[in-house]
Amino acid sequence: MRHDPAARIIQKKTWGDFHLLRLESQALSSEAAPGQFLMVRTTDGYDPLLRRPISLHDAGGIGLEIFFRVAGRGTALLAAKKEGDILDCLGPLGKGFRLDGFGPDKTAWLVGGGRGIAPLFFLARTLLSKGAGVRVFYGGKTVSEIPLREKFESAGILLDCSTDDGSFGFAGLVTTLLEHELRAGRPDGFFACGPDPMMERAGRLALRLGLPAQLSLEAIMGCGFGVCWSCVHRIKKDNEGAWRKICEDGPVFGADEILWEEA
Repeated sequence: MRHDPAARIIQKKTWGDFHLLRLESQALSSEAAPGQFLMVRTTDGYDPLLRRPISLHDAGGIGLEIFFRVAGRGTALLAAKKEGDILDCLGPLGKGFRLDGFGPDKTAWLVGGGRGIAPLFFLARTLLSKGAGVRVFYGGKTVSEIPLREKFESAGILLDCSTDDGSFGFAGLVTTLLEHELRAGRPDGFFACGPDPMMERAGRLALRLGLPAQLSLEAIMGCGFGVCWSCVHRIKKDNEGAWRKICEDGPVFGADEILWEEA
């Protein structure tokens, strides 16, 4: 973990409540891996007191990107930042996606819902660089909730979109689209991030089919590095359920580790 009190915003893009910030910070970018996150101060003062956890959307060279949706006061303050502004960041934090075994002749399906798509761009790029075949399933309630579709396509990433209201792509839940496509073929594994109901359904589907799956859990965090115990989830440990910290032990867990019924 590193502390950069002066990560500069060098580019900003906005789609309604969704925001993409590119930061200049070689210290943070040099250690970044897909699935990790930053703890970002949203103001120069102490109100709000706590930093906000934001997934790493991409990283490389001297820059990295974060993608988020306004969900409260902290993220609203972050969304109000402008190009040239400075952010105080801690990171990269957490244990990211495990990519051992994914290379040429292997395929990975990535499933993202809403703002949960955030870590999957970095993951997709990394898997492609290893020679793996990648397919991304990107879902939202309506077309306005899938703003990054052109970015994925411009990067040469195979993309399937779905909207609950049928305004773009497949009409229905992204997990329904996933089930539909699994009838025609199966990947060597898949990765997911999004709302808990979406990930629970995707994880149970993977277990039923005997496919390895990794899920990136979301949680409200106080510190981001395992001190405050505010982000716990029931996780299987030594064949028994145990409270484990999403920030330190995760945020990525195997689908076979997460105990949804005990959450």
